[in-house]
Amino acid sequence: MNHTHTEEIIGIRNLTMRFEDHIALNNMNLSIGKGEIFCLLGQNGAGKTTTINILLGFLKPTSGEVVIGRSEDDPRGFDSRKSVAYIPEVVQLYGNMTGMENLDFFSRLAGFRYDATKLAGFLVKAGLQVEAHEKRMSAYSKGMRQKVGIGIALAKGARIILMDEPTSGLDPKASSDFIRICKDLAKEGCTILMATHDIFNAVNVGNRIGIMKEGTLVHTIETSRISATELEKLYLETI
Repeated sequence: MNHTHTEEIIGIRNLTMRFEDHIALNNMNLSIGKGEIFCLLGQNGAGKTTTINILLGFLKPTSGEVVIGRSEDDPRGFDSRKSVAYIPEVVQLYGNMTGMENLDFFSRLAGFRYDATKLAGFLVKAGLQVEAHEKRMSAYSKGMRQKVGIGIALAKGARIILMDEPTSGLDPKASSDFIRICKDLAKEGCTILMATHDIFNAVNVGNRIGIMKEGTLVHTIETSRISATELEKLYLETI
């Protein structure tokens, strides 16, 4: 997919973030198109999570701006807060409630009410096997919790999903499930920005990859033009 022709859904312009004397982001520019999966690679402290926190509105940048969800078919843009979902490394859900109950609860918090069939549909689409829907969350693996997180994003009608280290701690089967689900969402026009350490998964899931170092986006690469081995070499040379 060539991102240059698709409409911009996430725009980051001259973004700088200072914490006292530390520069967490240094004049970062990035444009992510509709239906694109963009992976941000970098070590801890490179600025990946800071970028996500600014996009979520948790942090106010020192200078620069972010534009979220201004789409051509709706020039006013959509309500960016409502259309953005966040999947952290550990999805925070209620262990004493089932997957279905968690989905129902968080959907209602976001102002949506669905019947059981609709709720189950979101979980199935997120890849959660039916027999787990009525099990308590405390019995779920990390991969299963993430699927409920994706189900919540779907129920909220999210058009942008921001993810922080989503594949860390997943076994190979759960990782490959997760990659397939992300690709399916992107095909339907969902835009995904993923901060990760995982070079192999980044090459498999992303359309493009950005390598960050000390708050600067040093490289942006189309995954169709690089192998995992080449990316690893470039990454190690960069950091």
